[in-house]
Amino acid sequence: MLRIFGSPHRYVQGPGAIDQLNELARHYGRYPFVVADGVALDLLRTKLIDALGNAGSAARFTRFGGECTAAEIDRLTAEAREQAADVVIAVGGGKTIDAAKGVCLALHLPLIVMPTIASNDSPTSRLVVVYTEQHALQEVRRMAVNPDVVLVDTAIIVAAPARFFVSGIGDALSKKFEAAQCFAAGGTSFYGAHPPFVALTLADACYETIRSCAEGALEALHRGIPDEAFERTVEATILLSGLAFENGGLSIAHSLTRGLSTVPELATALHGEQVAFGLLVQLILERRSREFIGDLVAFHRRVGLPVSLRDLGWSGDATAAAARIAQVTWERAPYVRNLTAPVDESRLRDAILATGSLAKA
Repeated sequence: MLRIFGSPHRYVQGPGAIDQLNELARHYGRYPFVVADGVALDLLRTKLIDALGNAGSAARFTRFGGECTAAEIDRLTAEAREQAADVVIAVGGGKTIDAAKGVCLALHLPLIVMPTIASNDSPTSRLVVVYTEQHALQEVRRMAVNPDVVLVDTAIIVAAPARFFVSGIGDALSKKFEAAQCFAAGGTSFYGAHPPFVALTLADACYETIRSCAEGALEALHRGIPDEAFERTVEATILLSGLAFENGGLSIAHSLTRGLSTVPELATALHGEQVAFGLLVQLILERRSREFIGDLVAFHRRVGLPVSLRDLGWSGDATAAAARIAQVTWERAPYVRNLTAPVDESRLRDAILATGSLAKA
């Protein structure tokens, strides 16, 4: 089987990176269509216009509706077509970025991504995760290529709420284990190929960076000043994490987001929070040692990641919730079988329930 590696054309990170926007954007077009979430649009519109230089006066700014649904992508696509846009710029969080990707997919336009939070690895990937109006995951579309530019201004990222940053840590934490299981189980990457060894190397580096730098990065976040630990953690949560999952493949941790998103009480949890919980379920299924899982649980607690369904927002009988999550995940997640240990719906349900004992430890 072929081995394929994909990535964004350019990745730029650091305080004040927004100042590079004009130089980068002019290589792709003169009529930018800027998709931004409400908070980003209110806070950054003037900066974006200034950063775009001459193209700023020709840019059209539109407010993202809040959920990346098929209808929202259609609405944005119609606006971009009406404007005769020749480049799309996504400014905001993961769902804003995915909606902008949907526009690029429909109109075959280049894409510049400028995340304002580091809550997940969507900025680097070509995946478009589409949800229903009820926030349940509906489908995953794919652009032909990855974003042309990913522009990460850490002076903006450090000012975002801590919960989003912690979510990014949770999303990145799983990639080492998911890529390893996908590779060992003979699974394929998101390029439909066998994961190359470099994907495993990137996934390992992502995990090691998170474990060594994330707690210091949170201290920098609370001070409001990006330092080396913060920069390295952002690079891990956005760049390393994105390259690792798309080239290395996924396993149980991400599969569980399919089931979790169908339970209303859990669907409002951030993606990285769901994945962090899913990682513990995966490690239970892998039959990792009590000491290994205990060490990771302690890390979860120190940085503020969930350990149990209750941490994610569930307050009722865990048995019913676990059965629902396991059923939907087993039926709908395409990479749920990327595991070398035995797994089926009942084992998945039991592993979800077993996280309850971790929370009491």
